[in-house]
Amino acid sequence: MAIVKLSATERRRLSAFFTCLVLAVLAWLFTTLSTPQPYTIQEVLTYKNAPQKRAFHSLQPDTVNATVQGTGWQMLFSSMNKESKPITIDLSTLETRNYVVLNSQLKQINLNKDITQQIISIDPDTLYFDFSNRLVKKVPVQLMLGIKYRKQFAVSGNMIIKPAYITVSGPTERLKQINLWKTDSLLKTDVSETVNTRINLQSVKEGNLNVYPKTVQVIIPVDEFTEKTLDLPVKLINNHNYDNVKVFPQRVKVTFTTSLNRYPDMTEELFEATADLDLWRDHGYTTLPVKLTRVPPFCKIVKISPTNIDFIIKK
Repeated sequence: MAIVKLSATERRRLSAFFTCLVLAVLAWLFTTLSTPQPYTIQEVLTYKNAPQKRAFHSLQPDTVNATVQGTGWQMLFSSMNKESKPITIDLSTLETRNYVVLNSQLKQINLNKDITQQIISIDPDTLYFDFSNRLVKKVPVQLMLGIKYRKQFAVSGNMIIKPAYITVSGPTERLKQINLWKTDSLLKTDVSETVNTRINLQSVKEGNLNVYPKTVQVIIPVDEFTEKTLDLPVKLINNHNYDNVKVFPQRVKVTFTTSLNRYPDMTEELFEATADLDLWRDHGYTTLPVKLTRVPPFCKIVKISPTNIDFIIKK
């Protein structure tokens, strides 16, 4: 392949040409991007002053196309910035009609916009709403947990949510589908003490629903756990014929974990160990497995020794 060799003068001229070309392109881009021009962006809608006596349902998506007057630089940066503030729409006119004209609220909307990014029109121009009777319903709060406890620590009592029920108001048909309301996820790691905090409820995704209150207090008792062993008597059940049955052994050792605070209170009266005589009568068992039919809450059984007992039936 032939290689064109340029003299030093020709190389300087070629370098100057490309330098001028790049500068001309940059100047053109700068001028073009600095010139004010309208461009369209998608905006998310939020609502305020919703009717208190009328439940509503929007008949269109919660996003609109907004035409903005700005420079090319602003258009470029707006496409890169996905966290623009939503447009807040005043719904006070829905008390007397079923639509809202957006362009009539442009002055109010632009008060919250940068002076260099004023909205000049919105498409669609009008939002339409469907109405139904507004009802109120109380539903339980469901706590969403993502807690990791330190080794040997765990929940030691009932979790408390205040309030346990929240009020939801909205259309009848929609409320029939709501049986609970979830909180945001409560995320914690290496927890070794009681959790007492406030957490937000999951946000309302529909403009025709209201939830009160927006936050709840959560109390999660946490304590260190240790092992304890008790000797429990074995209770024979389903002795329908009142046979004279002797079991061996008559007591079993039960090892379980419990919180340090409740350790002294863990006595045999709180537990019940049983052996079912029907297993012999109906299924021919020669030994009877021991089952715990009553265990205090927040106790975890580690082992039962022995797990099976012998028995003798005297005729």
